[in-house]
Amino acid sequence: MYIKGRWDPYLRELYKNTKLSVIVPVFNEIHTIETFLREVLEVPIPKEILIIDDGSTDGTREYLRKLENADCRVFFHKKNRGKGAAVQTGLQHYSGDIVLIQDADLEYPPYQYFFLLEPIVRGNADVVFGTRFIGVHRVFMFWHYAANKALTIMTNILFNTMLSDMETGFKVFHRRALEGISIKSSRFNFEPEITAKIFKKKSLRVVEMPIAYFGRSYKEGKKIGWRDAVEAIWTLIKYRLID
Repeated sequence: MYIKGRWDPYLRELYKNTKLSVIVPVFNEIHTIETFLREVLEVPIPKEILIIDDGSTDGTREYLRKLENADCRVFFHKKNRGKGAAVQTGLQHYSGDIVLIQDADLEYPPYQYFFLLEPIVRGNADVVFGTRFIGVHRVFMFWHYAANKALTIMTNILFNTMLSDMETGFKVFHRRALEGISIKSSRFNFEPEITAKIFKKKSLRVVEMPIAYFGRSYKEGKKIGWRDAVEAIWTLIKYRLID
């Protein structure tokens, strides 16, 4: 197995022919970006890292301009357009077999890539959602948890699924799962939009994997709020009815 800092020969063989594209939307993460990138680069899976700075103003942009690493490509938005817009930029430039989307805030430890990719690499899934509420997670922010649960239940009703965590920030896709999907959402409503469009492609196999999650408080930098929950409801309904 893989333990942080340890590379099992079995896993080396399993992932040797896999190229992973990690899409990283970034906005004002100067306190975490360096550590985050180091941890991603330490994961010994062949990969490219596509970093999209979404108009940062706290020094993140300047740090990324000086970044020198052959595995990283950096794209800059002139102004803040939202997570969905940053992901759209990443999806226009990736080249890997598998796409993983992750924020740079260290809420989701990168060493978990192995667990998330394995169902796809073994041919048992096309899409993997990492569920925060089954694995190890920070125990706080009840109302945030309740909103997530309500949105997940709504997703399950609308699309006849049995997800436990629709809003997870750890979503992984085989490139064939993304074929024909065009993302229009610019903000955090990217999450329900991509979820809706994945489930409307009836042939795709979606599985969940438990993950460790160390969420931040708003004081620590969390950005999503109640307005995003309202927008997520509308997005789920809209993309249930239209393409």
